[in-house]
Amino acid sequence: MGSYPPCITVMYSVPMLCPNTFEKLKCLVFRRARRDVGTKDRSFDGNFDLRFTANTIVRWKGHTASNVLRFILERGLDMRIGMVCYPTYGGSGVLATELGQELARRGHSVHFITYAQPMRLDRFQDNIYYHEVETPSYPLLEFNQYTLALAGKILDVARYEHLDVVHVHYAIPHAISAYLAKEIARTTTPFKLVTTLHGTDITLVGLEPTFHPIVKFSLEKSDVITAVSGFLQEKTRQSFGEDLPIKVIPNFVDTQVYKRGDCQNVEKRLRVDGEFVLMHVSNFRPVKRVHDCIRILAEVRKKLPARLVFVGDGPERSDAERLCRELNVEEFVTFLGKQSALPEILSAADIFLLPSQQESFGLSALEAMSCSVPVVSTSIGGIPEVVRHDETGFIAELGDVTRMARYCVDLLSNPKKLAIFRENSRKRAVEKFDISLIVPMYERVYEEALASTVNG
Repeated sequence: MGSYPPCITVMYSVPMLCPNTFEKLKCLVFRRARRDVGTKDRSFDGNFDLRFTANTIVRWKGHTASNVLRFILERGLDMRIGMVCYPTYGGSGVLATELGQELARRGHSVHFITYAQPMRLDRFQDNIYYHEVETPSYPLLEFNQYTLALAGKILDVARYEHLDVVHVHYAIPHAISAYLAKEIARTTTPFKLVTTLHGTDITLVGLEPTFHPIVKFSLEKSDVITAVSGFLQEKTRQSFGEDLPIKVIPNFVDTQVYKRGDCQNVEKRLRVDGEFVLMHVSNFRPVKRVHDCIRILAEVRKKLPARLVFVGDGPERSDAERLCRELNVEEFVTFLGKQSALPEILSAADIFLLPSQQESFGLSALEAMSCSVPVVSTSIGGIPEVVRHDETGFIAELGDVTRMARYCVDLLSNPKKLAIFRENSRKRAVEKFDISLIVPMYERVYEEALASTVNG
């Protein structure tokens, strides 16, 4: 090798280095060189020889090739990730926030980019950063310019934080905004674009004639596409292209946080005179069919003492309150509004209701199951991938309030069966959807996308 500093080809002679670790090492060296060069030279385009990359790292950092290897084995691939999501109530924002927090705990730097602080980002955590998108207001621009403002903010964060990956949740408008930023940054601070589909961005909004070609284009330009269920994967291919490479990575739950606990204080508030507690958590959009929950309660009360607890708020709440009065069950329905202490509240429930007409996954049902609460739901979309009929709950046809009420009565009137369903629900959440099982899937997606930069 003469007087040359150690270069990456030296690593081939290290017996302990397996091919997979070598690929990770190349990826790490590439990204660290890109950051260091990019800091010093804004014209850096991300395209250079790997030998130069390794030599540059060794020269700047004073490390030998063995030290670089030791670093990758000890610390793994620490990434800088931009997380773009809607910050309000809803499955996509919840998943993005929980994913970002877990990635930060694993040592990655996570930069949330959105118009308001995400709902569950309510306390300080190391490696978490928040960048607010401000939409300019000018008399000439009559309508909100959030799509362009978001693109500008992504570009800004990518340039100055040297992002490796921008992960957008919900295709509209996040994917197209990220694509615009990616194209502008391509020759200076390139990053990979990962798009996660959550449901109505594909099954409802994305099918609007105005949006369809834009969504299709942004999906085709994404480096990686993931969907939260097999149902959504199939729906996306049907509507936007059979050849789209879509990975299924299900939603997840932190089963150490969402677990049934001592909730005596909550029960005193929610459970009156030993009544059974039915519960529903949502953003009260029409697709959630909160009215069906009230009708189910009315049917159940013909057989058993029960009350219904609503958690959340939204456009259908006023009509729901009106229906309670019409069915004479208003004194047996509690509206808690938006709440953050969901594990404690769910621990007071006997059955969780999810009568939705559209659900690509059913994250609220999974959180209930993790708290040992069986679910009675519709057989819509991705719900059957989460709820096992006659095992962790029951599923019925859309709008079949009578059947869903019958399922509730069947469980509530049989304590042994209810106990078995509670145990099954918790077990399925822990064994299939725990955060420790799902987040590594996203890490692998990022690593594979970044490795293609090196190998390509």
